[in-house]
Amino acid sequence: MYFRNFPKGLYDIKGNGVNKLVTDLMTRVKLREKVKNEISLYDSYDVPNGETPEITAFKHFGDAEFHWIILLTNGITDAYYDWPLDELSFQKYLTDKYDNPDATHHYEITQSSGAQSGNGPDDYSHKIEVNSTVVGAQSISNREYEERLQDKKRKIKLLDPAYLTAFVEEFETLVNR
Repeated sequence: MYFRNFPKGLYDIKGNGVNKLVTDLMTRVKLREKVKNEISLYDSYDVPNGETPEITAFKHFGDAEFHWIILLTNGITDAYYDWPLDELSFQKYLTDKYDNPDATHHYEITQSSGAQSGNGPDDYSHKIEVNSTVVGAQSISNREYEERLQDKKRKIKLLDPAYLTAFVEEFETLVNR
């Protein structure tokens, strides 16, 4: 569904003078900032462990084909690494990325001015990274650091289904220019 409206052109893939009709994958559509930031258009959603964009689209819009809308409205360009990993993939990712997932990634303290607590259990905006020698510095392991990143990725916004048709029509208009 996503690529259906993209322009197509003839391209000599093998360089042998034989052209094939291909989809222009370089076509891009950017969500307008006004639409992207209009909170009344969206519902907040916490992606459950193991849920894919297709499952989320099916649950929210009734059709898995609309997964691209979820990715586009959340600025996700890599559906594997920008989407929260399931537990098994996360564990593999950790062991592939770090020799020791439980080693120290960095140290942090609660900032002394401004916000000194988060707005929820996974809000660490009140923490600042420091050297290990700073009084009161707490070590954060590679695992904790990566879990925090996954928790951030779990918080997405879903377009209100009432605007789905208008969104798709606007997308098709922009792609067909």
